[in-house]
Amino acid sequence: MDITERFLNYTKFDTQSSEESDSVPSTPKQLVFAEYLKKELEDEGLSNVEMDEKGYIYATLKANTKGDIPTIGFISHYDTSPDCSGADIKPSIVRNYDGSDILLSEGIVSSPKKFPELLKHVGEDLIVTDGHTLLGADDKAGIAEIVQAMCYLRDHQEIPHGNIRIAFNPDEEIGMGAHHFDVEKFGCEWAYTMDGGDVGELEFENFNAASAKIHIKGVSVHPGYAKGKMVNANNLAAEFARLLPEDETPEATEGYQGFYHLLGIQSNVEGAKLSYIIRDHDREQFEDRKRMMLSCVEQMNEKYGEGTVTAEIKDQYYNMKEKIDPQMHVIDLVLHAMQDCGVAPKVKPIRGGTDGAQLSFKGLPCPNIFAGGVNFHGPYEFVSIQSMEKAMQVVVKICELTAGFND
Repeated sequence: MDITERFLNYTKFDTQSSEESDSVPSTPKQLVFAEYLKKELEDEGLSNVEMDEKGYIYATLKANTKGDIPTIGFISHYDTSPDCSGADIKPSIVRNYDGSDILLSEGIVSSPKKFPELLKHVGEDLIVTDGHTLLGADDKAGIAEIVQAMCYLRDHQEIPHGNIRIAFNPDEEIGMGAHHFDVEKFGCEWAYTMDGGDVGELEFENFNAASAKIHIKGVSVHPGYAKGKMVNANNLAAEFARLLPEDETPEATEGYQGFYHLLGIQSNVEGAKLSYIIRDHDREQFEDRKRMMLSCVEQMNEKYGEGTVTAEIKDQYYNMKEKIDPQMHVIDLVLHAMQDCGVAPKVKPIRGGTDGAQLSFKGLPCPNIFAGGVNFHGPYEFVSIQSMEKAMQVVVKICELTAGFND
């Protein structure tokens, strides 16, 4: 089976996760694909294939050489985003893409005028959607690349490698993918998530992240008799939102710049709740942002009375850079592998988070490597077959280079 057939088989499964669920995985349909994937790994001859009750899959490609070789791992998630339907995906292949508009289906066009990143893939074979669902390259492309790399190493015994562990997990898209990941069972010195974007991307810096819930107590009184009595929580919610810097929002920032992002407001006269996420690459500035949020709460309470506004701020994950920096050989191996595979590295910070960030803080250094997909989480998502093949080659080369790590 080639990597294209493998990936297309994966897209047949609806594995959308859900933020509204407390179960693990968050949707039972993810387990349907997990069972398929577990059987595929067994059929391909991998060892120690197991799936726990939460849908986490672990497997091993055993070493083909002796010596003190570090055990490394590769990880991808199999859920797709709640932002767009992942049901009844109808992929098609645009062979030798010529740079023109792509008709996905009647009235739905993917155009390089709107998505200029298409032009980076002229001459390649693109897998696209029909414009009604996402594709699922995030992150089934990563799974296909890892499995294909293991099969390649299995069939090419001339390439030396140590024990290689692989793992696939649910619920990454809702921030829960690493929560139940068994680092001890995985048993690796370091690992890589194959969950990045276009060719060459390598990420080992991500946001420090927190969530913030702002609760506002109002006082409801008949509007005809409200003078001096009513406290309209709707107005206070709007006032609170204006206290935060208007140029420090996602739509006004890029690169290493952090932000406050208002996700939503639930509000009436009696009460309001504002839901925020707080992000910054710099840990000190991240802490300053949380203090700024609390300062706004104090300011509102000074004006409207103690207890009118309260805040719940919870850290979600931290910048993996502080865990990767002391072990830069983990990055050097990838850079060397990319160079050997003819891939130009694009080292960049993630304006978000990955399972690897949480895993790094659980004791498993875990930077993120490109999987090749573009325009994730929507109907204009696509992946180049050649990009997937390059990612697979990089995985193989990392395994080979690791075999000589202690030479």
